Amino acid sequence: MSLPDGWILSASAFNLTPAVIRAERSAPDLALSLVEYGIAREIEIELGQMWRGFPAPPTVEVETFRDRLAAAGGRVSIVGVSIDEFDRGRRRTDAERRAFLEPQLRAAAAVGARGVRLPIGQAGALLDDLVPLLEELDLVLYEEVQGHETPAARPAAYERIAALDTPRVRLLLDISMLMPALPVTYLDQLERGGIPTALVRRLRDEWRDPATHDAVLDLLHGGGVPGPVHTLYMNLLVRFGRAQVADLASVLPLLGAVHLKFWDLDDADHRLSDPLRDVGSALAATGFTGTLCSEWGGQEWLDDDPWEMTSRHLSLAATVLSDPSPAA
Repeated sequence: MSLPDGWILSASAFNLTPAVIRAERSAPDLALSLVEYGIAREIEIELGQMWRGFPAPPTVEVETFRDRLAAAGGRVSIVGVSIDEFDRGRRRTDAERRAFLEPQLRAAAAVGARGVRLPIGQAGALLDDLVPLLEELDLVLYEEVQGHETPAARPAAYERIAALDTPRVRLLLDISMLMPALPVTYLDQLERGGIPTALVRRLRDEWRDPATHDAVLDLLHGGGVPGPVHTLYMNLLVRFGRAQVADLASVLPLLGAVHLKFWDLDDADHRLSDPLRDVGSALAATGFTGTLCSEWGGQEWLDDDPWEMTSRHLSLAATVLSDPSPAA
């Protein structure tokens, strides 16, 4: 079995963030290791994590990395970029926002990327005027959606992409939107951190029940979330979604890339492989072509080896996406 034509598995250098923080090796060296170790041939990078001088890293450093990557048999697929909305507490004007973003786009082109990634809606009023620059640089702007950002929750943002009707602006789906259940290791961490046992049970057994979301908000607004796990708890409201592929039917033709988000590798009840299989079936039906990138979010609470985690996840993804028939 093999992946459909035009589907490219890739790996995110974001997965190596703990190693970047330790700073025993440079961020470019760490990103390059994903290719050197044979884990992936295409990688995503985060521009702000890679080089000093952000948002305008030195061109020579960018081009050197591109050449080293090519020599190892790899390339950059997508570059994560950002728009800093404020300058010393003052909100930037649209002209200043563009001036902040443009050198990032030029750096992405210099590194040989296919495109850049922003959260959906962040470009805002800049979006229309960016299209000629994207054409000049031969880049695609991917607007990323994740967690609870379904078409029903953000209709105007999705409609904007459709209205532009250009291959230079596409949608990037993070499958954290499609979680049938929460990660086992995450639930264990919440329970050890003092989240009430009754709520942990509901999160474990009734994640997709809307009443569970209400219970999550009740504990938060009542001040019942212990400080040590407060940031971790907020994933329930931001990073973890409960939608199903059917909820995305109207926007699947807009997809140009997918983040195969995973948290841990516990798949005893197919909580990891089912979203992969569901997405694979939907993409196959719409003639999708693009990258499907392994992105590990569990580094927030796990200290597993990121290279091993990424390699094992890509192996699972390759198996499931090559045969996306329903699980037994």
